[in-house]
Amino acid sequence: MTGRPGGRRVTSADVAREAGVSRATVSYVLNDSPHQRIPVTTRQRVREAAARLGYAPSAAARSLRRGRSDIVLGLLPDWPIEHVLGRLVQQLTDSLAQHELTFLVHSAAHPARHLGEVWKALTPAAVLALDAFPEAEAGAMRAAGIEVVMAVHGPAGSGHRSALVPEEPIGAAQARHLARAHRRLGYAYPDLTRLGVLAGPRLDGVRTVCAELGLAEPDVRTVSPEPGGAVRAVKAWLAADPPVTGICAFNDAVALAVLAALPSLGLRAPHDLAVIGVDDIPGAALARPPLTTVVRDTGVIARALARRIVDALEGVQAPAAAALPEPLRVRVRVSA
Repeated sequence: MTGRPGGRRVTSADVAREAGVSRATVSYVLNDSPHQRIPVTTRQRVREAAARLGYAPSAAARSLRRGRSDIVLGLLPDWPIEHVLGRLVQQLTDSLAQHELTFLVHSAAHPARHLGEVWKALTPAAVLALDAFPEAEAGAMRAAGIEVVMAVHGPAGSGHRSALVPEEPIGAAQARHLARAHRRLGYAYPDLTRLGVLAGPRLDGVRTVCAELGLAEPDVRTVSPEPGGAVRAVKAWLAADPPVTGICAFNDAVALAVLAALPSLGLRAPHDLAVIGVDDIPGAALARPPLTTVVRDTGVIARALARRIVDALEGVQAPAAAALPEPLRVRVRVSA
C-alpha cells in the first residue's frame, strides 16, 4: 500500500499496517524514544513505510506529547521589510529549527488581523516581537498559557525597559568613524515615524559620542527617499555654522538618498560631505561612490535570540536587562 489512503490524512496506524508493526513501535521509532530495544531492521522498515506514505506527525499530537506547542510566533511591526529584516527572519527560522521550534511570522502592516486573534488561534509556546506591544496584551498572552513573551525593542524614548538588541552602538560606531576627520556631524533621520524605535536610539548613540569628544550636538534633518528631500537636507547641513561635513544616516537607503543628491549640487563624497550608512545592503557597494556602512552580524543575533527563547521555555532565567551580543564592524569604502 502506498500513497494516501482514500485521500485522507495518513496516520500512524497506516504506517503501522504498512510496516507490519504496532502503533507503539511506530511512535517509538519516529520519535527516537530512548531505552527502546527495537531492531535496526524494524526501525528501517518503519521509516521506509512512513516515507512511502508521506506520513507527517500531527502537530497537535506532538504538542500534547511535549506538553507545549513548538511554535514561536514572530511579530513584525509595520516596518518596510527590506534586506536585513528578511535575512534576520530567515536566520531566526533556521536557529529555532535547530531547537525543534517552528518560527511563524505575522506582520502588523494594515489591514492585518488583530494580534489577539492570531495568538489565540495558534496558541504558540512563545511570542517574539521586534517592537514592543502593550503590557495588557502581553499579560493576556501569559494568562492564556503562552510561556515566553519577549520584545526585542522597547518604545522609542522609553527608559523603563532595556532593549534586547540595542541600537545606540550603531550610531556610536558611525560617529566615531566620522569624528576622526570631521568636527561637525549631521544625522539623516528617516521620514517614517514608525521607525523611531530604531532611529531614536541610533541618534542617541551619535549624540553620546559627540558629547564625549567635545563636538557640537549633531544637526538632525529628516531625509525622505526622493532626491528632492535629500537636496534640502544637504543644503541645510552645508549652510550651518560651522558647516556639517560628516553625515550619519539612519540606514543605507537614507544614506544612498544623500549620496544621490550631491551631484545635482555640484558636490561629491567624501570631499564635500562624508556619508556613512547602516546594514550593508547589496546596493551599498554599487553606489557612486561606494558607501561606507556599519555591518551588524544578524546571524549572531538570531542564534542568541533563539537561545534566550529556549532557555526561557526550559525555565533558565537570563540576568535582568541583559542585552544580547552586539557584533558590529564598519565596512570602509569611499563615501566616508
